[in-house]
Amino acid sequence: MDRRSFCKTAGVAGVTAGTAGCLGVLGSSGAEGTVLGPPEQDLSEASFPSYGDNMPEFTVPDPIHGEEISTAQFEGERAVLWTSFYTNCPDGVCPALILRLRRGQEAAAEAGYGDQVAFLPITFDPERDTPEALREYAGQQGVDLDAGNWHFLRPETYERAQEIHDEHFGLKIEKQPADDIENLAYRFPHYGLIILANKQGIIERAYSRGPRTDIERLVDDLERVATA
Repeated sequence: MDRRSFCKTAGVAGVTAGTAGCLGVLGSSGAEGTVLGPPEQDLSEASFPSYGDNMPEFTVPDPIHGEEISTAQFEGERAVLWTSFYTNCPDGVCPALILRLRRGQEAAAEAGYGDQVAFLPITFDPERDTPEALREYAGQQGVDLDAGNWHFLRPETYERAQEIHDEHFGLKIEKQPADDIENLAYRFPHYGLIILANKQGIIERAYSRGPRTDIERLVDDLERVATA
């Protein structure tokens, strides 16, 4: 997206590593239409959408449930927790992201608001993340695919995945060699971004250090937004 640049020079790596030095503290008044107050760090100059922005709208297949999922279809009904990942992630970043969404799913089920939230992890590696691979990954990660609120999103092609991440989230997706890892043809840089949007489709939180986001904090934010 062209309305921002991530501190103009931080680049893609900054989403995971953070952008200390270019983040400020927001004021006390919340953005219009939000449930939560402003976050501690102002990410309004980041390349990706953040607090007070609209959740990007796009439609992608959910191959496990055999349906097309649009982020817009949940407006007025469910909060959304989104991230991006790939199942061949070799260093634990993507499992850490999925863990946080899965803990959110568990908490929602326990507290009785599972039908008020949608979990939307999207793969940027559809060539290897087949429906079978995604289903197996769900079992490995403890995801409840029968809860009715979890959708593994799989773009039709790698190029479509690139387009979604670039145009809607300001994230560049590029394959990189994985010569140092046995049986892995290619890998991706990690972005570590998790986004929480409310039922009106307004972003409440952009967790730019997603794999290291405190789980209790994320679950608390999710409950407050989903049950508002």
